[in-house]
Amino acid sequence: MKRVIVTPNPYRDKYFHTVRDAMKILQNAGVEVRLCLPFEVDKTFDMPRDLRFYRLEKELPNADMVICFGGDGTILHMAKAATRHHIPALGVNIGTMGFMAELESTELEQLSRLAKGEYTLDTRMMLDVSVMQGERTISQDLCLNDVVLTKGAIARIVHMAVSCDGVQAMEFGGDGIIVATPTGSTAYSLSAGGPIVEPEANNILITPICAHDVGSRCMVASEKRVITLELTRNARRNAYLSVDGGRALKLSMGDRVIIRKSELTTRLVRLKDRSFYDLVNMKFKNC
Repeated sequence: MKRVIVTPNPYRDKYFHTVRDAMKILQNAGVEVRLCLPFEVDKTFDMPRDLRFYRLEKELPNADMVICFGGDGTILHMAKAATRHHIPALGVNIGTMGFMAELESTELEQLSRLAKGEYTLDTRMMLDVSVMQGERTISQDLCLNDVVLTKGAIARIVHMAVSCDGVQAMEFGGDGIIVATPTGSTAYSLSAGGPIVEPEANNILITPICAHDVGSRCMVASEKRVITLELTRNARRNAYLSVDGGRALKLSMGDRVIIRKSELTTRLVRLKDRSFYDLVNMKFKNC
């Protein structure tokens, strides 16, 4: 382990106290550290002048690991960026749930083990998401957590059909639908009534949101399936698509959302010897 990027969420790591402590621990262990912001920060935000910030896009190609400091959203965002450069990511929780985080902010001393190679890697399934208008691809994205199609207005429903390998699996009206990976099973999908799935299962979860149809239930599909979401003919209004909580894309009649297992996988760093069920019990006990 030679060079590590640390990416704090400045809105959560107040005055950068946590990342400062982490940088000292890593440097004392002989690790070269690059401090980068995970996203653009508001120009009015008061940034510390004694810290040197590097550009993330320039540092990623030469890094051995990314360590993210924040909540699940920050960790999710940076894990995807790390995956695109084929490097592992480690999350440090400075949020509330922190389900994707390996360490809490009180456990920073464990970072010194990275220099000795005393860690393991978990591999997480990802999804490729394409939006088609006829034969034209208008959007492509990579998903680690979930793909969410939702209605565009309060007190109105969106009508949609879901197909698996071209065969219709369900059709209903409701608030929307979630297509999630096992990693995303403990997020929005769980809140909508979906099951908890351990990461190694490599399934695709299809969870309706407030379906106006008693026959519409969560489905667990094989990783081999190609999932297609479409607005049905009586869907007179627009719907919106969001991947991993990112910017929403407006969908119209005739658009198709095609979701399949990606060839890319996210690698998450593990420093603790605990099972997935230990993590579930700990996180939900503190809710």
